[in-house]
Amino acid sequence: MKRENQSSTSEFLLLGLPIQPEQQAVFFALSLGMYLITVLGNLLIILLIRLDSNLHTPMYFFLSHLALTDISLSSVMVPKMLMSMQTQDQSILYGGCVTQIYFFIFFIDLDNFLLTLMAYNRYVVICHPLCYTTIMKEGRCNLLVAVSWILSFTNALSHTLLLAPLSLCADNTIPHFFCDLIALLKLSCSDISLNELVIFTVGQAVITLPLICILISYGHIGVTILKAPSNKGIFNVLSTCGSHFSVVSLYYGTIIGLYFLPSSSASKGSLERLFNRTTVLSQ
Repeated sequence: MKRENQSSTSEFLLLGLPIQPEQQAVFFALSLGMYLITVLGNLLIILLIRLDSNLHTPMYFFLSHLALTDISLSSVMVPKMLMSMQTQDQSILYGGCVTQIYFFIFFIDLDNFLLTLMAYNRYVVICHPLCYTTIMKEGRCNLLVAVSWILSFTNALSHTLLLAPLSLCADNTIPHFFCDLIALLKLSCSDISLNELVIFTVGQAVITLPLICILISYGHIGVTILKAPSNKGIFNVLSTCGSHFSVVSLYYGTIIGLYFLPSSSASKGSLERLFNRTTVLSQ
């Protein structure tokens, strides 16, 4: 197909998931069920943390923000996908597409930072238990979360603003069930070298630096346990860090599979696993 400049593109077509018509109802019911479980499960976590004063600790403070982020991230993608499956209308307005890209990047970044804060909290609990209350004071926890929100907002805004001057081509088909930044850039007839540079530098840093911090935190935890090995100590570490480490592995494994080892089927399957991550951290 010949790609022509079309700066007035007003909508895109989301191809969605490769589902046969006879399977549409089953996939709709499963997707709706998983979305409701995600939302209700995380709302329950937030409510319990708010109501129980015993849970007003740094760990549960970070967990409540992570639960809110999970609800928001799921709500960025899934309702539109469900609506498209039900109405067979795969179109999305340009403004809606850009908005979806912004909030997807924002909540993905915020997830990164919150998982890092939770890893740091576990590091302080295990490696510096006597200084825990001094290090993880309420004011410092509030500051760390506020910085995470600001950094996520700034990064998402930078990617979104760089979309404004781009001219889009006649081919307005996006091979996903939501508006993905990289997929949208492939439709551009303009020079996207600046966009790619920001993705490669800032975008990669937002993913890799938190992951490095998490690995360093768990490395110190492992060294601490090896210095004084005991069955009780290992059990306590597993109970404290096991759920978090499982979520971190799933989360970053999904991102690596989606953006570093891309394939159409793997990408869609990875995205499904990403927005269905729910309440394992509450254990």
